[in-house]
Amino acid sequence: MTCPSCHNEPSEPVTSSCHPTKRRPDFLLWGSLVGVLMLYLHYALAPTSTLFASWYNTLAASVFELMNTIWWGIAIGMLMVAIVGRIPREFVMAMLGTRTGYKGILRATAAGVLLDLCSHGILMVGSKLYERGASCGQVMAFLIASPWNSFSLTLILIALIGLPWTLVYIAMSMLIAVIVGLLFDSLIGRGVLPDNPNSVDLPEGFRFWREARSGLAAVTFDRDFFRATLKEGITGSRMVLRWLLFGVLLASAVRAFMSADDFGTWFGPSLAGLGLTMLAATIIEVCSEGSTPIAADLLTQARAPGNGFAFLMTGVSTDYTEIMVMKDTTRSWKIALFLPLLTVPQVLVIAWLMNGVGL
Repeated sequence: MTCPSCHNEPSEPVTSSCHPTKRRPDFLLWGSLVGVLMLYLHYALAPTSTLFASWYNTLAASVFELMNTIWWGIAIGMLMVAIVGRIPREFVMAMLGTRTGYKGILRATAAGVLLDLCSHGILMVGSKLYERGASCGQVMAFLIASPWNSFSLTLILIALIGLPWTLVYIAMSMLIAVIVGLLFDSLIGRGVLPDNPNSVDLPEGFRFWREARSGLAAVTFDRDFFRATLKEGITGSRMVLRWLLFGVLLASAVRAFMSADDFGTWFGPSLAGLGLTMLAATIIEVCSEGSTPIAADLLTQARAPGNGFAFLMTGVSTDYTEIMVMKDTTRSWKIALFLPLLTVPQVLVIAWLMNGVGL
């Protein structure tokens, strides 16, 4: 008789024994969760407490604000992870197209723009797409194009900076996403970066809609199905949640000592201002909802449209959460570090040109 634990999914590490091994506690996840809960409850119960230092009250207020802003993105992201986890890999590959080439990259870029999720929710979905067999180039294009290019945030951005600049921002982010995706696939094809071990080729004669109708007809939408789907969403999102919660604590700590309003004064349309903007975007962990108004202030108050674009894009390209999740998902430091290496130079050039054009 065989042991069930020996038959793991391809995306899971295979153990050398059928006997379960004791897992070490995830100190980063549980420590960050406890910290976020304590600070959140402190502000919810005593928002103007005089028993603590002002910086601590600011820290708690920032955690409270960030969690209230991003909770829906986390929830929808977990739901999408559960749904994607239930979709057979063949369907994922059929939707994204061939694993290499510009058609697959364009489809992944379009999917990133159209999917209405914040950067934290989209990161969960992107890591799951990699596990389902999408190419590294497709996943990178998906992530770069998506964090603020959702329908809701696009409408907010139009209200803040106007339609023309919003369209420019979207077009330039999509251009960078396509170029980076193609570069990743090229580097993997040349053996510079490792390929996705979860790759799955479509069976010969595979027809998407025919197989989809057949698969849906075989599904029983009962209590067990929804319970298993919920469990899939929770367990599949743990890797992202550990870095997300830590990022909320880090961002709140920075906010306790740095005012976001200072961006409009300090970061003008110069090379120094652009450099400081990219440095701030790298250090400060903000979700797409938080980065959009800050980017708008950089355009309207500092009169630096390129800095606003760089703040949005650098937060995606150099964000430690993105890098660490990509490292954990791909099990490759090289892939994770090539994300900023290939993206930041393009962002710098485009932002500098935008600042040259001005308002």
